[in-house]
Amino acid sequence: MSFAQKKSTVPVAEERRRFQRVKVHLLGRYMLPDRREFPCQIINMSPGGLALLAPGIGNVGDRVIAYLDHIGRVEGKITRIIDNGFAMTVGATARKRDKLAAQLTWLANRDILNLPEDRRHDRIVPRNPIALLTLEDGSKMTCRIIDLSASGAAIAAENRPPLKSLVMLGKVQSRVVRNLEEGFALEFVHEQIADTLEDAVSAR
Repeated sequence: MSFAQKKSTVPVAEERRRFQRVKVHLLGRYMLPDRREFPCQIINMSPGGLALLAPGIGNVGDRVIAYLDHIGRVEGKITRIIDNGFAMTVGATARKRDKLAAQLTWLANRDILNLPEDRRHDRIVPRNPIALLTLEDGSKMTCRIIDLSASGAAIAAENRPPLKSLVMLGKVQSRVVRNLEEGFALEFVHEQIADTLEDAVSAR
């Protein structure tokens, strides 16, 4: 009984001591208890909690399920309301928290060092960087590939498609995942084969 009482009186302070929040800029979606879904942007996160900018705000204590780029599915409860968003706990096993800590360290370093979004695959500059991008509405635009890997590409273009929209880079189905200073980043829906990648993205 005494253990249960002790456990219930310290979680917030304990979480703040054990996990340091890092500034990250991740996009995602979340669902409130009434099953409404909204897009969101994470502004800081630790393995035990996160703060996000969100158009739909629930009540303190509400359960939230979120799907975050590079992180995956997390769930927890709203702990406080902030300007244009809210903070929530992250419910996870010790093993999952360790994995989250490693992911957040990498994401924080990526932002500081301006690393590509996916270090699992080597990035290359294609021999022919000019490509044709087909948007969701069927319209087409010419763009320049800054670099690409088996999992995604950085694109230079005057016009930016909406985040999360599905597009075709050449013959490769892709999703717009982030805006860049001179364009945007794409994540391929299916991982590509390195040997045929350049031909696939430059196909018209």
